[in-house]
Amino acid sequence: MKKTILVTGGAGFVGTQLCKTLRNMGNNVISLDNYFVGKKENHIEGVRYVEGHTKNINFLIMEKINIIYHLGEYSRVHASMEEPEIVWDMNILGTIEVLEFCRKQNCKLVYAASSTKLSISEANDGTMGKDLTPYTWAKATNSDLINNYGKWFGLDYAIVYFYNVYGEGERAWGNYGTVIATFKENFLNKHPHKVNSPGTQTRAFTHVQDTVDAIILVGEHGEGDGYNISSSEVFSILEIAEMFGGEMEMMPQTKMSRSSTNGDTSKISDLGWIQKRKLKVYIEEIKNN
Repeated sequence: MKKTILVTGGAGFVGTQLCKTLRNMGNNVISLDNYFVGKKENHIEGVRYVEGHTKNINFLIMEKINIIYHLGEYSRVHASMEEPEIVWDMNILGTIEVLEFCRKQNCKLVYAASSTKLSISEANDGTMGKDLTPYTWAKATNSDLINNYGKWFGLDYAIVYFYNVYGEGERAWGNYGTVIATFKENFLNKHPHKVNSPGTQTRAFTHVQDTVDAIILVGEHGEGDGYNISSSEVFSILEIAEMFGGEMEMMPQTKMSRSSTNGDTSKISDLGWIQKRKLKVYIEEIKNN
């Protein structure tokens, strides 16, 4: 049945692919984006785009919504140390208003949480998991708040956890660039790969379409917390640089240097999700084109 679906951050990297897929499924799709990192070039035909901050959602969205996919938050670990006020504005104030919108409309919320909350690896100063940066703390706090809205108000919700999403449309420049996109641009432009020491820090990189397929499954059938959307493979940053090839330049270790592993995907797999795409294949396609 056709639904009216709101995607916050719908002009961003994952949001664009989500809007496209939902629209192709025949849904009425609305995007709410403040274009902090989203781009108007990402607009998908047939999607209605509303420009604005999520903290103003109650004034900007008048339609009756069936599901909100809430992706529209600040999403960089390292950069959040330099601009915590933006994190509080977008991730705390904005998300509280999204929750209130869902409560008043009685619509389902699917929240894109961060797998950094689940990390047991220590940074070089001993900090772990959610306490690593303003970003990681805010995302973990929002997950707790959403769980409590479920208990307090009977909110229909599900929480998914992203694991280092890569693929078409990811950003490679500035403080908001992702590892895979940055190394891709380095390879294409014959620039050295800058690797923060020691380079052995690991990540589970998950393709954007696999991620989107999982989010939609959770929107349709998921309930509650704990849906990890993770690839099965784990690679170090050095291994990624070696896959692309070219020169490497080792950089000083940062406060946020830490490892993470893949997540337990049993809960999302129970809904029928399987990983279809592999990072090694993606990199080889880039190198061979």
